[in-house]
Amino acid sequence: MKEKNDTNHPSKAENQTFQDRLNETIGVLTRREVEARILGPVIEALGNEFGRDRVVAVLRDTIIKIAEAQGTLVAELIGGNSLRQFYDSLKFWTKDDAMEIDLIEQTDEIFSFNVTRCGYAELYEKLGILELGTTLSCARDFALIRGFNKDITLKRSQTIMEGAPYCDFRYKLEKKKD
Repeated sequence: MKEKNDTNHPSKAENQTFQDRLNETIGVLTRREVEARILGPVIEALGNEFGRDRVVAVLRDTIIKIAEAQGTLVAELIGGNSLRQFYDSLKFWTKDDAMEIDLIEQTDEIFSFNVTRCGYAELYEKLGILELGTTLSCARDFALIRGFNKDITLKRSQTIMEGAPYCDFRYKLEKKKD
């Protein structure tokens, strides 16, 4: 009889790392499409059975937890958690022309940009689930950076997903107080 923690079974962290490598292979936009095509009908069915608002709330909480863990794994995969390294990780989210970004400022302590075209919003609209876009994609952003580096904050006041002309991402490395 094999023990639960034997080496033939990947640990939760190893499994999550494998999943995050999908971003390198297929890109986040394609990944979100696959997820949305599965989750959309499941959310609808569960919503009919248990109430849509509650189902979406549970989904949002779950996605936020996943995103924070993914932020930690992204830092591990790219070998660090500085703002410059976070900038390098954007290649996963912009792959396949998923977003158009206007860089505003990039230093060791500030990383600011606007997303002027969002393929994620376009995807959810085409799938007829635009109202789920903030839950399936935008809600991840704050948790992802928290997992990537707890000393980096994100401020964002608007998103294309919610009807704004652009998304305003403002990352800042907070100085530790002595």
